[in-house]
Amino acid sequence: MNAPTRLPTLAQRPDLAAIAAMIEPGSRVLDIGCGDGQLLEFLVATKNVVGRGMEIEQEGVNASVRRGLSVVQGDADFDLGDYPDNAFDVAILSLTLQATRAPDKVLAELVRIGRRAVVSFPNFGHWAVRLHLLFQGRMPMTATLPRGWYETENIHLCTIRDFVDMAGRLGLKVERALTLDGQSRLKPIRAMRMANLFGQTGLFVLTKG
Repeated sequence: MNAPTRLPTLAQRPDLAAIAAMIEPGSRVLDIGCGDGQLLEFLVATKNVVGRGMEIEQEGVNASVRRGLSVVQGDADFDLGDYPDNAFDVAILSLTLQATRAPDKVLAELVRIGRRAVVSFPNFGHWAVRLHLLFQGRMPMTATLPRGWYETENIHLCTIRDFVDMAGRLGLKVERALTLDGQSRLKPIRAMRMANLFGQTGLFVLTKG
């Protein structure tokens, strides 16, 4: 007897689990900065999406291909222009925006390529980050910012308030705004001040305004 097929899970990445819950079955999905393809594999297996991915690191591309996924090597700052308008139902950018050279241009490309964009990012306005800077006087290292300032790929850190301001300047509509706290609890944003202080990760669904 053949062993039952084990479905992929997202147990170690609550941010990806939250994103997956937002995706409608059968959607056309582009995951930009998809890493090893964990999220795409989950969506294909559990929601029957038509999934494509882009990843800058060759190691991630190779890992994704081994999972049987359609993933190409590419840089979000330069290669998104190759995709036509509304080519996908959803364009995903998870914990990658802060590593781009031009976050505003990348965000504009996301809502051009996808009918909806789902974006998550580490919140530099979180209380633990603020306290570390206040009392230590040094760049913090956290679960979502795990590397030292001299070796991190993150070049444009922002707060939740910064992100909302940028989306507004780009004329984008915020369909959903949520945070993940340090205990991986997902909460809707109702008061910006509190979300900016206690949200460890921001998670937004955006469309053209």
